Amino acid sequence: MKSIPATVAILLAALVILAPSPADAQSAGTGGVVPAPEARQSPLALASSTIDGTYIKVVYGSPRMRGRSIFGGLVPYGNVWRTGANEATEITFSKPVIFSGERVEAGTYALFTIPDRDQWTVILNNGLGQWGAYEYDESLDVVRVEVAPERAAQQHEAFTIRFDDDEGRRGTTLSIVWDGTRVPVRLESAN
Repeated sequence: MKSIPATVAILLAALVILAPSPADAQSAGTGGVVPAPEARQSPLALASSTIDGTYIKVVYGSPRMRGRSIFGGLVPYGNVWRTGANEATEITFSKPVIFSGERVEAGTYALFTIPDRDQWTVILNNGLGQWGAYEYDESLDVVRVEVAPERAAQQHEAFTIRFDDDEGRRGTTLSIVWDGTRVPVRLESAN
């Protein structure tokens, strides 16, 4: 067996080290620009409000109806739902709040719901960073409240969470809206 001369071995090693990486090769075909990631079908959305010095923020995935039957169909009645798409929805309070009559300390919580035709269960849970509700653990619930759904003023193609603020800013209503349904959850400052 013939050995490779040392000079040739060094040149081969240099070529391997200096060769472009697969990522460099891909971006070279686009003029050196790395393309943007593809958009999600259910884009990330954010809603926020401030009541009496308390900042509230909700981060959620916003799916679209796309001609589907929503509540009782795509989102079955009686099952824990991530309240949106993709990652479980999360809500943050900078100070304690009264969440539909229940005191909740400042912090970030997963926001789950159990939709039903006449009554929804709205849940704040300590299980953060979840994908969907697949690992939902009821023992981590901080609060559960019952809320009656209402008919929305108009049809909503996109799942939306918004705040409907009071004039005096002592409180707000967290509105969960999709299709022709609105679920209002009353929030007030605990100060």
